[in-house]
Amino acid sequence: MGHFLPSTLEQRDEMLKSLGLSSMEELYRGTPEALILKDGPNIPSGKSELEVLRSLSALAGKNKVFPSIFRGAGAYRHYIPAVVSAVISKETFLTAYTPYQPEISQGILQSIYEFQTMICELTGMDTANASVYDGASAAAEAVAMCRDRKRSRALVSGAANPQVMETVRTYCWASGHEMELIPVKNGVTDIDALGAMLTSDTACVYLEQPNYFGQLEEATQIGELTHEHGAKFIMGVNPIAAAILKTPAQCGADIAVGEGQPLGIPLSFGGPYLGFMAATEALMRKLPGRIAGETTDAKGNRAFVLTLQAREQHIRREKASSNICSNQALCATSAAVYIAAMGPDGLREVAEQCYHKAHYLAQQISKVPGFALRHHGVFFHEFVTECSFDVHTVMERLESQGILGGLPLKDGGILWCATEMNTKEEMDALVSLLQEVSAE
Repeated sequence: MGHFLPSTLEQRDEMLKSLGLSSMEELYRGTPEALILKDGPNIPSGKSELEVLRSLSALAGKNKVFPSIFRGAGAYRHYIPAVVSAVISKETFLTAYTPYQPEISQGILQSIYEFQTMICELTGMDTANASVYDGASAAAEAVAMCRDRKRSRALVSGAANPQVMETVRTYCWASGHEMELIPVKNGVTDIDALGAMLTSDTACVYLEQPNYFGQLEEATQIGELTHEHGAKFIMGVNPIAAAILKTPAQCGADIAVGEGQPLGIPLSFGGPYLGFMAATEALMRKLPGRIAGETTDAKGNRAFVLTLQAREQHIRREKASSNICSNQALCATSAAVYIAAMGPDGLREVAEQCYHKAHYLAQQISKVPGFALRHHGVFFHEFVTECSFDVHTVMERLESQGILGGLPLKDGGILWCATEMNTKEEMDALVSLLQEVSAE
């Protein structure tokens, strides 16, 4: 980590001398005495590398890592090629921050540029930013992009991820704007109800494809209905599903957002993750955060720059539509390396395996008494079943055999998920355990 070492003692002395000072204490002479720690911070003494390793290993040992996972709900277990960690572990890329000195950070800027380009290819949109904190933040920022003086209401599908709903609701509350949930019918957004809710003050409609229950929505029809009323159409997309479904652009979306975790980022007990945002050219200047662009230098060589930086909070903080100023550079690089390693054919194969394995699993689970499919629409790699038994008892039985079952829903159902990582043997073992529970 040589490039991240602090200044040397000689460099510090030189800086102090240029300021006419002789010591660091003199530099802080204007600081109140009560705030100065004369005896240093009250922290334990340092440990050896071996001691630290033992402590961390003991903490990590408390985590329960399941060899078989059938839970998604926004965070998914996918195979990550070894090249991903090999590349992002290089010192050149090992930072989570956007460079402030772009002229000496060409490698990082190029990786961000490649990430943006790949997101545009996945979504079909014209431009993408350098990422935001997570998928929920991306959705909330997209809603903020659509508001103006005459249009301030945001309509969010009731079939969206609950965490996304709460994040959008928090953003709207903080800015004094209104958010309403569109009713759900048969596991998908109720289009008739949406039509009745759209008014002249509606800024946008947010829809997920596939939605939280795994169902595929009539995105094109909803997009057309939204535009008929002059509102913007925002689509939240699963980047793996995007490899085989119509792109947001083909569905008429003005903005496409999503959680980038499926793109080469491990589950990691909940983060850090990655939010991606893409938009039409007309909305490019409203995108929060930053956009890396390609240009040529004074000698005509290919170079990369920070083309747009929405740093509103520096100059008009109280009027800024967004205060996002950073990005998840390391996670974005992970996503770019993953997409490059998989290629179009690899991404398509992953998506197809997810689809077919989830349908096999749904077919087998629905044969078990007490576990009927709740919805009968088209789904990608998640689906909901009813559960006639105590859900926690079911989960405990599965966990005793090293299986993390689906996510228990508040209404008693179970949200199951299958990816390319789930083998037929694993799925059959899961179904066998459910049959045992059913027979007891």
